[in-house]
Amino acid sequence: MTTSERFQELPLEEVMGDRFGRYSKYIIQDRALPDARDGLKPVQRRILYAMYNEGNTSEKPFRKSAKTVGNVIGNFHPHGDSSVYEAMVRLSQDWKMRHMLIEMHGNNGSVDGDPPAAMRYTEARLSSIAAEMLRDITKNTVDFVPNFDDQDLEPTVLPARFPNLLVNGSTGISAGYATDIPPHNLTESLDAVLMRLDQPNCTVDDLMTVIKGPDLPTGGIIQGVEGIKKAYETGKGKIIIRSKAAIEPLKGGKEQIVITELPYEVNKANLVKKIDEQRIDKRLDGIAEIRDESDRTGLRIVIELKKDVQGEGILQYLYKTTELQVNYNFNMIAIHNRRPTMMTLPLILDSYIAHQKEVVTKRSKFELKKANDRLHIVEGLIKAISILDEVIAAIRASKDKRDAKSNLEAQFGFTEVQSEAIVSLQLYRLTNTDITELRAEQQDLEKLIAELKEILANEKQLIKVIKSELREIRKKFGEPRRTTIQAKIEEIKVTLDVLVPSEEVVVTVTNDGYVKRTSIRSHAASNGQDFAMKDSDYLLFEETLNTQHHLLLFTNKGNYIYQPVHELPDIRWKDLGQHISSIVPLDRDEHIINAFGIDKFEQENAFILTATKEGQVKRSALADYAVTRYSKPIKTMNVKNEDEMIFVGLVTNEKELLLTTYLSYSLRFEVEEIPVTGLRTGGVKGINLKDGDQLISVNLLQSGDEQEVIVVTHRGAVKRMNVSEVEKSSRAKRGVVVLKELKSNPHRIFAVRLVNSDDSILLETTKNVQETIAVKTLNKADRYSNGSLKMDVANDGELMLVKVISHNKEEIQ
Repeated sequence: MTTSERFQELPLEEVMGDRFGRYSKYIIQDRALPDARDGLKPVQRRILYAMYNEGNTSEKPFRKSAKTVGNVIGNFHPHGDSSVYEAMVRLSQDWKMRHMLIEMHGNNGSVDGDPPAAMRYTEARLSSIAAEMLRDITKNTVDFVPNFDDQDLEPTVLPARFPNLLVNGSTGISAGYATDIPPHNLTESLDAVLMRLDQPNCTVDDLMTVIKGPDLPTGGIIQGVEGIKKAYETGKGKIIIRSKAAIEPLKGGKEQIVITELPYEVNKANLVKKIDEQRIDKRLDGIAEIRDESDRTGLRIVIELKKDVQGEGILQYLYKTTELQVNYNFNMIAIHNRRPTMMTLPLILDSYIAHQKEVVTKRSKFELKKANDRLHIVEGLIKAISILDEVIAAIRASKDKRDAKSNLEAQFGFTEVQSEAIVSLQLYRLTNTDITELRAEQQDLEKLIAELKEILANEKQLIKVIKSELREIRKKFGEPRRTTIQAKIEEIKVTLDVLVPSEEVVVTVTNDGYVKRTSIRSHAASNGQDFAMKDSDYLLFEETLNTQHHLLLFTNKGNYIYQPVHELPDIRWKDLGQHISSIVPLDRDEHIINAFGIDKFEQENAFILTATKEGQVKRSALADYAVTRYSKPIKTMNVKNEDEMIFVGLVTNEKELLLTTYLSYSLRFEVEEIPVTGLRTGGVKGINLKDGDQLISVNLLQSGDEQEVIVVTHRGAVKRMNVSEVEKSSRAKRGVVVLKELKSNPHRIFAVRLVNSDDSILLETTKNVQETIAVKTLNKADRYSNGSLKMDVANDGELMLVKVISHNKEEIQ
């Protein structure tokens, strides 16, 4: 053999495509998706058939699960034992299956997600309804194919006397396809099949008069009839599944929420843990305790609330934030005609009806052949008994059995089958009673044959048989609905005042980014002194806010952080706050530049004004800053890479803006000149900068020239100046100088702050040298003055901050 004959050169993508295509076809058709006729995946079908084959049925004793698993693997399903056992366990779980197909003794898992006991400990048998899935399987009703090693035969589908795909639903994931079909009520499903048999062209609206919607084993409440209808019409649709909860009064003005039914496939233990975490993290302040009081009588979760907390509001919040309410998306894909197909409700019913017609037809043919064969024998026996003496004589004259049969056939015209029955007849069967019995049997057989022929010849008779069998199943196994269906999806209304008790707290933010809220009691106990922070740090924001208010923190990167006050860490006044980066992720060189407490966002004429080092300014409506998702920083200004945001102001009734640059240029113009834009914009040019210059200070002013500012230079000089010294102009100009330019060591702007005559200003250097100056002790100067030196920066260290101290607020630079 040459090398070229042993090896083939093929492109990798062709080989991969071919192999993956085959694999995909296998897992789609023969592993992960259910058959539209019996609603079973191959592993489930093999488990049920193997148990039936071994006589492990509902009227017999339980048998070790390990024996069944071994049998399934050895004969039909050559895969891992754990996957077979898991499939078997699921078929026995009453919170997953609407009608369990397997009964199991021992630990078969729990609604808390606990694993089942190992298969060597549990015992199982088929349930009584599973017998209806397999009934008549021995009567040639379904096709059998050789198993994996050709040693046995296995069914390609089960006879399925009820529409299992609807009743028990299905879930599975394969290559390119996934399926999610919820369980339904058996009585309703059978009524839908009966309606479809009577009216083959009935609409989804007609069917929904009998099949109201899914009926989940765990009960609960389904909201959204439109979603159900869409799913039945198209195969895809969305519904809401909500827990069944009641609010019960307790002593002392308290309430408790009692949950008795959960949404389908929700893990109870995880749900209880999630609710308790919200209590521990103080995201939900009204819960005193949560207890799982479930026992063998049923599910019961109790959420005990604090005094005067309204249960309805807490319940609405839990619906929104936990799995007490979940979305369920129908994706009704099943194998129909050996292909994955998006199934509508009429198609599921039609597929099942076609299967039943085939099953009943094949069974009728099988029983007709059997009846004809028996009638033939009965007729031979009756004829033989009527000429008994001649028959006995002929047999006695024969040499052996074969000769006797030949003589009977030759002398009396019996067939071989009849002669076999005659020679095998026992003597006691020749009594008068048996002749009467044979005649009665002949009549019964003739009647049965006529009925079977009628079924095979007349479609109406066939449908009549199917309908009577379906009614029988309905009578025997029908159960009332467990799930309530509500037409509309109820909007969840979460009001903050219900969730968060109203409480006044002191909120602080430091320059280094440490935030906290402190109770008024803790603040008062320290008399507002001994605030915990690092040596080089200082307070950027301190305000008394309500827990129902919000805190906005702005960073130099053009972002803002939204934090409801009640979610801020509750820390004592004397303890260090929590760094903002442990609450919301920040970039390495990103830091807080300002913060505002907001009681409500919907305010008329309220804007956030921002400015950058390169002189860009922008104005956005405060209402735009309210968000529902705030786990990371949100963009407030589009800042270029080399630029950074230096100022944020809350504009309510301020009319003018005073911009001052490092090289002491100052520009005053109307706030209205800045257009109102969305959060993600970059703003407009506020001041026209010289090369090497940058914007240092921004002040929001009222209209009029009487206001005063303090100008502080980097050399420690301070001057008091009227705003009127800077003539009102318009946006994007160069402005006028507010310091006299010196040839050597010129003054540069460190800060410009708006002041009142009765304010004081505090200057602090990097060496912690402080100087407090009363504004009224400073003489007013014109814009060409450099003021008077108040700090010796050469010895005391460079200026670090300027704080305006007034009777109502403090401002920091």
